[in-house]
Amino acid sequence: MLRLSELKLPLDHSDAELEAAACRRLRIAPDQLRAVRLVKRSVDARKPQAIALVYSLDLDLALDPRAEARLVQRFAGDPHLRPSPDTTYHPVAQAFGAGTHPGDAAARPVVVGAGPCGYFAALLLAQMGFRPLLLERGKAVKERTADTFGFWKGNRPFDPDSNAQFGEGGAGTFSDGKLYSQVSEAKPYVRKVLEELVAAGANPDILTLHHPHIGTFKLATVVRGLRQRIEALGGEVRFQARVDGLELADGDRSVRGLRLESGERIAASHVVLALGHSARDSFAMLKDAGVAMQPKPFAVGLRIEHPQSLIDRARWGGAAGHPRLGAAEYKLVHHCNSEASQGRSVYSFCMCPGGLVVGATSEAGRVVTNGMSQHSRNERNANSGIVVPVDLADLAPYGDAPDDPLAGVAFQRHWEGRAFIAGGSSYQAPAQRVGDFLAGRASTGGARAVQPSYQPGVRFGTLESCLPSFVLEAIREALPVFERRIPGFAMDDALLTGVETRTSSPLRLPRDKTTLECCNTPGLYPAGEGAGYAGGILSAAIDGIKVAERVALAITRPRLQRPGEPIGSACDPVYLKFVAGFEIEHAGVGLAHHQVAVELHLGVEAELAAAFAGFGDAAEINTFGVEQGLVKGREIQALRAIFLVGDVAASSDEIGLAHISKFLDFCEEVSASEHG
Repeated sequence: MLRLSELKLPLDHSDAELEAAACRRLRIAPDQLRAVRLVKRSVDARKPQAIALVYSLDLDLALDPRAEARLVQRFAGDPHLRPSPDTTYHPVAQAFGAGTHPGDAAARPVVVGAGPCGYFAALLLAQMGFRPLLLERGKAVKERTADTFGFWKGNRPFDPDSNAQFGEGGAGTFSDGKLYSQVSEAKPYVRKVLEELVAAGANPDILTLHHPHIGTFKLATVVRGLRQRIEALGGEVRFQARVDGLELADGDRSVRGLRLESGERIAASHVVLALGHSARDSFAMLKDAGVAMQPKPFAVGLRIEHPQSLIDRARWGGAAGHPRLGAAEYKLVHHCNSEASQGRSVYSFCMCPGGLVVGATSEAGRVVTNGMSQHSRNERNANSGIVVPVDLADLAPYGDAPDDPLAGVAFQRHWEGRAFIAGGSSYQAPAQRVGDFLAGRASTGGARAVQPSYQPGVRFGTLESCLPSFVLEAIREALPVFERRIPGFAMDDALLTGVETRTSSPLRLPRDKTTLECCNTPGLYPAGEGAGYAGGILSAAIDGIKVAERVALAITRPRLQRPGEPIGSACDPVYLKFVAGFEIEHAGVGLAHHQVAVELHLGVEAELAAAFAGFGDAAEINTFGVEQGLVKGREIQALRAIFLVGDVAASSDEIGLAHISKFLDFCEEVSASEHG
C-alpha cells in the first residue's frame, strides 16, 4: 500500500477523475490501480477564483513486489509518495487477572473528570483490563443539557455543578467540537482518538477531513457512547461525585485515597486528575494540600459576530455556498506595534462557523462567553474569540503572594464579575457594536445587520469596564488590520460580546516528563487542559491516553527502592524509570504485547545510566538494551530477556508473562540486595 499526498483536483471533480489523477501522477495504467482509500481531504482556497480540493490517498496497486519497489524507487525524490505508515495503536500493558495488581484493592485506578481527557484515560484503562472508576462532579449529559439550555433560555436557575463547564463531556460538549490541534502528535494517538469517537457515534467523516468537527448535539451522543464502552469493559462512571480532598501518606506524600463532597472515602493509589480549566474550587483544594502548581499565561478578550455569508464570500469567493465547502472558517493574528500595545498580540480563538455565542460561566455572579456550533454549522452568524495573551506580570497583582499559582483565577474572576455588572447583574452579557467600540461610544439596541446570538441575552452599552485597558487597546489596533484581510471584518454592525476568559487553564500542575506523575505527590497524575497540558478536545484526549499508559505501567510494574528507604517521587533522579510502549521504537526494540522496558529514547542514555548507578555497578545502556554492568550473572540475562521478548510475546502471551515473571523476581532481588 502506498500513500499519495498533495493530489489537487478542481472543486467539481468526479470520483472517476480522482482515480484517473492518481494514475497520471504515478504514470500507471488504470487497471494497475486495484483500490483507493481516502486518508485526508482539505481545501486550498489561496486563490478564491480557483479553489482546489487536496487529497491524501492510500493506493492498493495491482503490481508484484518487484514492480512496486521499482515504482517507489522511481519516485524516490518525491516527498508525496511513500509506503503507507502504520497508524495502528498498540496498548502498552495488560491488567493482571481480574484487572488490577494482585492483592492491592487500592490499585484500581481512579479518574477524576469526565471531559475528553478523563473519558479517554478511563477508556484506555478499561481496554487494558483495569476496570477504572471515573468520578464526575456534574451530571450525565442528558440532565446536564437540560440544565444548561434551561439556564440559557431563562427557564432554570444557574447550577454551579451542571453548566457549560461542568458535567459529562466537559467544556467541549457545548462547543464546535473541533478535532484538530496545533500540537504535533504521533499518528497512532490521533487515529486512536478519531476511531474511538466514530465507534461512539461520531460521523465517520472526521477520519478524513483536514479540519474535522463533531458539533454540540452530536457530541452529546458521542460522550454517552464513550461511557457505555467504558462500562461494558468493567469500568464504573459516577456522576455528582465531586472530589473535595486528597488523602496523602506521611513522608513521601503518595496518594492513599480521595474524599468526596458526600463524605465518602475512596481508597486509591493511582489517580488521574483530569480537571477542566474551570475547576477553581478543586485548584484551591490542591493548593491547600500542597500539590505542586504554578501560574500559567493564558489569553482574554471578546467574542465577535459577523454574518456567516460575509465570511463565506471572503474565503470562498464565487464558490461560496458550494456543498463541498460548507461554512468558511478563519484564523487571524496581529502583532501590535503601537506604543501602548508594544509586544502584545491579538488572535482569533475557537472560531465557530454558523454558530452561537453562549453563556459559559461556572460560578454565580459572573459572565463568560464561548462559541458553539452544531454539526451542520447552519446558524446565521459566524463567531470567534478575539483575544490578547496575558503574561505572569499581568497576573501578579491579583495574587495573594508572589508567584501565587491562583493569581490567574483571581484575574479571571475580577473581570468576569465586572462583565456581570455591566450586563445588568442578570447573566446577560455586555455587548457593543464594532463601529462604536472603535469610536469609543456606547452602543444601543435595534435592528441591525448582525443580531446577537448570545444566550441568555445581551445588554448594549460599552465594554470599557469589562477588560484591562491593554487588552481593549490591542483589540482596537487589530480590528482594522483584520479588515484588510477579511473585507467587512470591522464593519460597524459587527458585534462584540464580553468576556472571553476561559481560553486555557490559568495554571499548570508540574509533572515528571517520563512517568507523568505530579512532581511532589506520587500516584497523582495531572492531565489534560485543567492541568495545563492540552488545549481542545483532541489534545486533551491524547493526553488522557498517555497518562493512562503510565498508570497501567505503574500498576503492573512496581518501582524499585533502596532497602530501608521510602519510595521517592517521580521527580527523584535516583528513581529507576521503567516504562513501556511504542515510544521505544526509536531504540529499535519492538515489543508487541507485554511491553516492559527501560526508557531507551536516543539522547537519554546518560540520564538512565545515572539512574541505574544508584542500584549497582555503573550501567552502560545502548539502543538495544542493557548491555552489561548493572549486575552480573543471570540477573542481567533476565533483564535483557524482557527487552528482547518482542515477537515471542506477540505469538504467546504465556511466554511473554514468563519473561515478566522473571523480571519481577529480578526486581525483588535487586531491591533486597545489600548493594541496593
